[in-house]
Amino acid sequence: MIHFAVAVLALLCVPVLARAGTPRAKLIALVRQDCGSCHGLTLKGGLGPALLPQDLAGKSVEGLATIILDGVPSTPMPPWRGELSSEDARWIAQKLKEGFPQ
Repeated sequence: MIHFAVAVLALLCVPVLARAGTPRAKLIALVRQDCGSCHGLTLKGGLGPALLPQDLAGKSVEGLATIILDGVPSTPMPPWRGELSSEDARWIAQKLKEGFPQ
């Protein structure tokens, strides 16, 4: 129940965070809050798999960007197409492979 409450609280903060800062700061906030609600706030895994560089080593930036944009059918991973551009999805994928900014 506590995990659910934390996830809901994180999602409620997204609209506020999305209005502040540079476009890249908005993407960082989105990954930390929205992606973090399933993949863990430190991206070490949770409902979804870990998104640390060692976990993504065998995956291409383009492949990860496609997952971000189109989601994964029959899983909780939603599509972000419409919310993110292809460029934004590739930037997120590249940063995840490098070690996401703190």
